[in-house]
Amino acid sequence: MGKRATFRLEPVLRVRAAAEEAASRAAAEAGAAAREAARRAEEQAAALAGRVPPASAPAQVFLAAMVASAAAAADVAAARSTAQASAEQAELLRQRWTAAAQETRALEKLRERHLLALRAAEAAAEERAVDDLVTRRHSVRATDDGEEEPWRA
Repeated sequence: MGKRATFRLEPVLRVRAAAEEAASRAAAEAGAAAREAARRAEEQAAALAGRVPPASAPAQVFLAAMVASAAAAADVAAARSTAQASAEQAELLRQRWTAAAQETRALEKLRERHLLALRAAEAAAEERAVDDLVTRRHSVRATDDGEEEPWRA
C-alpha cells in the first residue's frame, strides 16, 4: 500500500478512539461517585432512623434533640438530592460514552471498507496482469530463428 492507499481518516479515528476512552473513564468515575453518594445518603438515613429522643429529659434537652434530628433529616435529604444529581450526571456521561463509541465504530467500519476496497483493487490489478501475460503468450509465436511473430489465423 503506497501513499495513495493510506486511510485518510486514520488520524480522525485515533482522535475518536481517544475521545471514546476518555468518555469511558469519565462515565466510570461518575458512576463510582454516584454509587458513593448514594451509599453515604443511606448511611445518614440509617443513622437518623436510629435516633431516639430522650424519654424523660427537660424540655430544653428534648427541644435540642428535636432540632438536631431535624438538621440531620435535612442533611439526609441533601445527601439524597446530591446522590440523585450524581446519578443523573453519570447517566449523561454514559450516554456521551455510548455516542463516542458509536462514532468510533462508524469510522472503524469505514476503515474496514477502505481496506477491502484496496484488497479488491490489488486483486483486480494482479488478475489483469496475469490476463495480459496469458494473452500475450498466446498471441505471439516463436519462429525458427528465435524471433517472436504475432499469431495469425
